[in-house]
Amino acid sequence: MNVLLVYPRYPDTFWSYRTILPYVSKKAAFPPLGLLTVSAMLPPEWNRRLVDVNARQLTDEQISWADMVFVSGMIVQRDSAAEIVGRCKAMGKTVVAGGPLFSTQKARVPGVDHFVLDEAEVTLPRFLKDLEEGRLEHVYSSDERPDISTTPVPDWSLIDMDDYVSMSVQYSRGCPFNCEFCDIVAMNGRRPRTKRPEQIMAEFESLYEAGWRGGVFVVDDNFIGNTAEVKNMLPRLIQWQRERDFPFQFMTEASTNLADDHELMSLMSRANFHKVFLGIETPEAESLAECGKHQNAGRDLAEAVRTIQSNGMQVMGGFIVGFDSDTERTFDAQIRFIQQAGIVTAMVGLLNVLPRTRLWKRLSAEDRLLEDSTGQNTDGFLNFVPRMEPEKLISGYKRIIERIYSRPMYYRRIHTFLKTYTPTARTHMRREDVQAFLKSLLRIGLLSKSSPHYWKLLLKTLTTNIRSLPVAVELAICGEHYVRMRDKLLRGEGEDPNAVSVTASR
Repeated sequence: MNVLLVYPRYPDTFWSYRTILPYVSKKAAFPPLGLLTVSAMLPPEWNRRLVDVNARQLTDEQISWADMVFVSGMIVQRDSAAEIVGRCKAMGKTVVAGGPLFSTQKARVPGVDHFVLDEAEVTLPRFLKDLEEGRLEHVYSSDERPDISTTPVPDWSLIDMDDYVSMSVQYSRGCPFNCEFCDIVAMNGRRPRTKRPEQIMAEFESLYEAGWRGGVFVVDDNFIGNTAEVKNMLPRLIQWQRERDFPFQFMTEASTNLADDHELMSLMSRANFHKVFLGIETPEAESLAECGKHQNAGRDLAEAVRTIQSNGMQVMGGFIVGFDSDTERTFDAQIRFIQQAGIVTAMVGLLNVLPRTRLWKRLSAEDRLLEDSTGQNTDGFLNFVPRMEPEKLISGYKRIIERIYSRPMYYRRIHTFLKTYTPTARTHMRREDVQAFLKSLLRIGLLSKSSPHYWKLLLKTLTTNIRSLPVAVELAICGEHYVRMRDKLLRGEGEDPNAVSVTASR
């Protein structure tokens, strides 16, 4: 059996970071971890190839080689996935699809022969058994939450690691919180399931043996969801890192209660975690209560950010506007909070109603749903009827993006961040790091409108906080991408021209 695993292309968005890839001579940010893991679950005698369309072109020759094509992706990759499925079906291939896109919107991608949905540890063995017995079904799905302590090490041999900025691993699934807009609980449950310490250490060792050195994204829904297990695993990771001179620098996603646990922050810092994404959402208390973000309510969110950053981890923040409780004052409140807290990478989006969430169920009952989610929340498109006038909401959202990603305000946040940031990560200067710095001197220092801000940042960092220079340069490079995407949004590129009028007609 020849199996071709194909990963669709991400659209060019704020968070695709496609603009910065030339600085480090990479083709994509992260590899397709799901397909690499699925490959390791397939019969060992099968021949396997993988094409990540974000890094390489999918050719007719590759499709012709395959007896069967496996496609997986996120909702935001829907258009590319549909194109891939169409090409494969036109060439007479059997297409098998899975992943979050197909688990929630399988009807939106026609032509798929077999859906292997939900968690592959449960549904893929059923598919393989039926394939062997010659009685395949159209859909394989399950609500079962499997023990992931037997999930295999991803098949790193299928990718060229030089294509990617960072590698990815998964330590746990699930989140103890149940925010109304979030689909994590629907997909992975509220009881965080973790891999055994020796199991995750074997994954790190496999990455190390494959030759990887550099960034590793721990892609968990909430890395600290099961605090006791994390604290049990991290000392092993710290020892492993020390024995190998800290080959990996980690980033992950967590909840704001991380700031309450100094032992956990210390362990993460010592293990070489240097970035953490927090779902902050909004500084508005009523909106936090509305969406069930109780872990953020009643706390000083700016102080939580400063506490985590003082422990060596740069905070990247997720923000949302469009809650029913939001008012026209919310836009300025978001801008003030982001600037004052010094959250340089502020991922602000319009509220997007994802399938199977509590929000989806509520708005469906209220007859306020308009369209299926596109998986994006930064394209100026609404897929529901908001309480605020749609034109005011979209205009206010664009004003946030216009201001926080203006060059003066962006660089001001970098300076604010560096005041509270205590760099602790152990890093090794690599060829691509030197390359990125030299390219930034030319492209930003000489050829960009950011030039005055860039040189001021470099000079100040060199003279007052030289250990933070690599971070400062990285943020300056990212800033060029954010400015380009901001301008694209303000020009209306990629935006549904009918979104506001359709919404207003309801």
